[in-house]
Amino acid sequence: MRGVGLFTWGGPEVLQVIDFPEIHVGAGQVRIRNHAATVNPTDVSSRNGSRAEQQKADPPPYVLGMEAGGVVDEVGAGVTGLKVGDAVLAIVVPKGIHGAYREQIVLDARSVVLAPKGKSHAEAASLPMNGLTARRSLDLLGLKPGQIIAVTGAAGAYGGYVVELAKSEA
Repeated sequence: MRGVGLFTWGGPEVLQVIDFPEIHVGAGQVRIRNHAATVNPTDVSSRNGSRAEQQKADPPPYVLGMEAGGVVDEVGAGVTGLKVGDAVLAIVVPKGIHGAYREQIVLDARSVVLAPKGKSHAEAASLPMNGLTARRSLDLLGLKPGQIIAVTGAAGAYGGYVVELAKSEA
């Protein structure tokens, strides 16, 4: 099983393909055969050393990636609502070699949801970070029906989600 990771911080040239042992699920977990992962600002700051102090808690290599899109290929005991063969998207908290830049990743089933029908793995993988951030932003604002929100940057992914989610609650 391969992944893309780094042993030292720097530019994109520090990323390399690394072989890892195959991993299997435990209770409450699913394994995804990963087809797509995004590159977020957090990944860039993890790669360039801006988060080096936090990363040093684990030995290298470091596998980045916070969003994944793929197909469930193994399901642990107690998992409901997901089965082998389902197209899914997932949010990942990278730690050590546990990041989305892998061919397979095991996650708590609560971090995985069915992908929207008709969307590619790449499209599905792009949903969690911006969508969850927009949802959390609106939750923290606590707007009531009829209140107005101004969204700058509404043409971007995050801003677009804020507009759509706010409209759906108006």
